[in-house]
Amino acid sequence: MKAAVITFPGSNRDGDVAKALKQAGASVAHIWHADSELPDGTDLVVLPGGFSYGDYLRTGAIAGRANIMDATRAHAARGGFVLGICNGFQIACEAGLLPGILMRNADLKFVCRRQYLTVERADTPYTSAYAKGQVVDVCIAHGEGNYIADAETLARLEGEGLVAFRYCDAQGNVTAAANPNGSLNGIAGIYSPGFNVLGLMPHPENLIDSLTGGTDGRGMFESLMGGKKAA
Repeated sequence: MKAAVITFPGSNRDGDVAKALKQAGASVAHIWHADSELPDGTDLVVLPGGFSYGDYLRTGAIAGRANIMDATRAHAARGGFVLGICNGFQIACEAGLLPGILMRNADLKFVCRRQYLTVERADTPYTSAYAKGQVVDVCIAHGEGNYIADAETLARLEGEGLVAFRYCDAQGNVTAAANPNGSLNGIAGIYSPGFNVLGLMPHPENLIDSLTGGTDGRGMFESLMGGKKAA
């Protein structure tokens, strides 16, 4: 798989996600936000975490209008994979790749900690290495991860199985106490209708090596290398 990791002014997890992709067997190209084209043969575009443009205006609002996003939207429209992590999820929503928006955390505080998630389905290109309902331990670090969408959009996401991950406790219970930011329905990540675009707030790339405290994040990148498609 050929991956293109886009760097925006303020990105700080581009190196981490590139390492995770290389560990899984991908080749990685680093692309600047002002570029207008993706490398030939790109399979996956990654919008990494960080604080693009210092989170001015709204998180991801400026980056979502960067030159490279036209090529990214065209790539997604052709069925190409796009992965937005944390700030990348915010950018994906602002760019129209995914519905809804990420707002300030409900308690108005930045949260940085380990977090459990439930895997809502295991038949997508991003989750085939996991099991449906599996509880995974990853990291979160955000101040604006509160996923909000109108009632119609939320019903469609739920009805079409487009919720990728939910915040939960160690036993897999999706509760208000386990929700770090107030996100609707405990949503931690969502897919596009074709399951080729995934946006999520947690950072799977932070837990890919036992030396850093866990390896639950590996499954996402291993899944992408397998190329299994959603049913």
